[in-house]
Amino acid sequence: MEMPKILSATLVAAALALPATAEVKIALDSPPDLEKSGTYMWAHTFGEYLNANGMEAVEYERNSLGEEAERLDQVSQGLLEVSMSDAKSAGTLDATINGAMMPYFFDGMEQLDAALDEGGMLEQINAGTTPKGVRVLDIVYTGTPTGIFTTETPIRTFDDLAGVRMRALDEVQINTFENWGAKGTIVSWSEVPNALQTGVAGGYINPAFVPLTYGHTSFINYFTNARMSPSVRVAIASEDWYQGLSDEERTTVQEAVDAAHAANRKLVSDDTEVLKQLQDAGIEVIELSPEERQKFREASQSIYESTDMPEGALDAWNAAVGR
Repeated sequence: MEMPKILSATLVAAALALPATAEVKIALDSPPDLEKSGTYMWAHTFGEYLNANGMEAVEYERNSLGEEAERLDQVSQGLLEVSMSDAKSAGTLDATINGAMMPYFFDGMEQLDAALDEGGMLEQINAGTTPKGVRVLDIVYTGTPTGIFTTETPIRTFDDLAGVRMRALDEVQINTFENWGAKGTIVSWSEVPNALQTGVAGGYINPAFVPLTYGHTSFINYFTNARMSPSVRVAIASEDWYQGLSDEERTTVQEAVDAAHAANRKLVSDDTEVLKQLQDAGIEVIELSPEERQKFREASQSIYESTDMPEGALDAWNAAVGR
């Protein structure tokens, strides 16, 4: 007579032991600015699509879930579902992705996208990263292509950069600056304002929105719209999480990626407004002539061969862009 009660209690206990549908945590990498930040536009659009289609997504403020290396570890271990992350961090898992950041390698945003999609480079990148627990959902533009910001020396020609000490993110950027006749000094992002104001560095390369978003307009005086390379980061996801999704959920995630990709590309397709905001902030905007831009392109050729990538990856990138 008591068996139904026992069975019922057992079923209830088992049900309680099952994990509830977990939220999809999205770790942000920038202030939540839908007008200037390409990565936030991607993350917000992605999360909103999931929320509108039955998957709960929650944004977490920049670095609230850890710094770059910590977030990469959390994603690879299945502790964090999605992170807007440094492409070079993903490159520690498979360096094929480094090809997406080579200066003057791509004619424009459309060519990079074609290489990733039709050219199969996103699939090739994931072939290297997913066995290590990380899926690259998308290559994300932070803003318009990178240009040169300086405090004291306006860069109107290739030769103007000679001797200028530029803030470098890493040894790769130092190599780039040396190829251009400049000098590089590695400075962490948190120390950049102090470095620029004290003369430790005389400038940096970044998309046009950066000094506006991070409050650098009081000591940056010039922006050369050199359009040297895509300024990219990555949207990465836990492979454990991704493989644990149902077919329906995986379709929803891909649709969210597609929506986020489109929103990101639309935001960064026109730099008219951000250049006006730079000028309004007192920063002179300089456009390179085609001849001077070609000098930068020619000086960048040797960088491609020295870019850290697996054997055959440069050939694959060349094939993907039709070279």
